[in-house]
Amino acid sequence: MTTAVQALFESFDALSEGERHVVAVELLRRVGSTDELPDEALVAAADEVFRELDAREAADARAEAR
Repeated sequence: MTTAVQALFESFDALSEGERHVVAVELLRRVGSTDELPDEALVAAADEVFRELDAREAADARAEAR
């Protein structure tokens, strides 16, 4: 992983959950507009992103319930 990519991920991690969601959707949209990745790879990546977001939301809800 290059230094630029590491910096990008650090910046991404510093965003709020809502901002991360917006960025993830926009990245998927941009990658989806190219012919570089097959549809199956895009669907798998989107599924992974949304599973992670769901897990975070569930963890937040459990924390708030305490």
